[in-house]
Amino acid sequence: MAMEIIMPKTKSNKDQNGKNEYYDVIVIGGGPAGYVAAIKAAQLNGKVALIEKDVVGGTCLNRGCVPTKTYLRNAEIIETIKYSNNRGIILKNSNIEIDMNKVVDEKNKVVETLTTGVMGLLKSYGVTTYNGVGKITKDKRVIINASKIIDGKKIILAGGSKTAKINIQGIESPLVLTSSEILDLKEIPKSLAIIGGGVIGVELATVFSSYGSEVTIIEMQDRIVPLMDKDISLELFNNLKSKGINIFTSSGVKRIEENNNKLIIYLHNNEIIKTDKALLSIGRVPDLDGIGDVSFQMERGKIQVNEYMETSINGIYAPGDINGLNMLAHAAFKMGEIAASNAMGGSEKINLANVPGCIYTLPEVGCVGLSEDEARKKYDISIGRFNFGSNGRALASGEIKGFVKVIVDRKYGEILGVHIIGPSAAEIINEAAALMEMEITINEVVKIIHGHPTFSEAFMEACGDALGCSIHLPKKQL
Repeated sequence: MAMEIIMPKTKSNKDQNGKNEYYDVIVIGGGPAGYVAAIKAAQLNGKVALIEKDVVGGTCLNRGCVPTKTYLRNAEIIETIKYSNNRGIILKNSNIEIDMNKVVDEKNKVVETLTTGVMGLLKSYGVTTYNGVGKITKDKRVIINASKIIDGKKIILAGGSKTAKINIQGIESPLVLTSSEILDLKEIPKSLAIIGGGVIGVELATVFSSYGSEVTIIEMQDRIVPLMDKDISLELFNNLKSKGINIFTSSGVKRIEENNNKLIIYLHNNEIIKTDKALLSIGRVPDLDGIGDVSFQMERGKIQVNEYMETSINGIYAPGDINGLNMLAHAAFKMGEIAASNAMGGSEKINLANVPGCIYTLPEVGCVGLSEDEARKKYDISIGRFNFGSNGRALASGEIKGFVKVIVDRKYGEILGVHIIGPSAAEIINEAAALMEMEITINEVVKIIHGHPTFSEAFMEACGDALGCSIHLPKKQL
């Protein structure tokens, strides 16, 4: 759906009094940080303009978080069907076919519903939206599509991010797709090589493996999802392998050749992979198009900001992926709110210490706080762990893979990190994040009564295990 374009009533760049249109806050970029910032500033009674070059919602709503979850839901349904016989549900015909036209259509409907909803929110708050590329001029004004100039007291630059590229021979082949392009495929590739074993890579590996593709993951680091706790990486590795996904770690791509409408991928470890298509999924980098003529203090291609989300230029804020502090949509939401509040005269600081991270594989992953390796460098720690195979709800549901791992500071009982792989991990992790944000100690957590039977009881039991008092585990020597 194309964004509504709101243009001035007069034909020139000036209003009826001969002045450029003036706003309290101008937001460049309509992704998670940008549209939230625009709404927040408007809630604080600001006159707000939002400039977006594509469709509001950014990568998250249009090409990332939400579209992939519609595909992953399909994968979940397929997995449920495959194992239905084990639960006494006998399907006379267990053959599964995927209609990619319908899959893509359903994904597009979900995306359009959400982006239309965001446009409706912006309109309800009186935010003026411009469709185009906004850039900041030397005198801290904003020029749209190199022609129209608007002025504002404060500017919020929320340019988001774009797919990272690598300089490898053959990477420009049309058979090498980005995460955006792969979500519009109308045919399932017989084989798919995924370059990058991070969050996006393993999620789409899960999707296309369930859809019937022969999937191979190529990861340069010594483990997949290398930013996660090592135990999570290992468990996820084993789960993906059990689904028939090939995984090469400590393997970089040397070059790519295209031959007879297929790809030949040469790795540095001398392995050769032949595949129908490849997905480039090595992460994202800030989109700096909106910088224009302003020189910000930068660090490795990211705009530096302080805890108020303000850049090195007074009155210009840069929340979201563009600052690289935490490139997750929900972190961008909060950064956008903080930036808007401060642009409207507030003095709020950001706290990103307890932002949960989720991976929507089967089973899911949810993590918050420090990994075990990180925690051991700073604290004397205790580890609590509880397997979903001992959880009543998980057993009843046939979802017994995975565990909850809790990392605790022995001295004060502070919860330093929680790492979950298993059913509803992306939901349970929010409880852990909330408790950590409120600085609830492990001694207090074990007093909380959880509903039974629930998946979240596994978190309670892991907390108890960290203290040696989990009722449903054998006695532990601390």
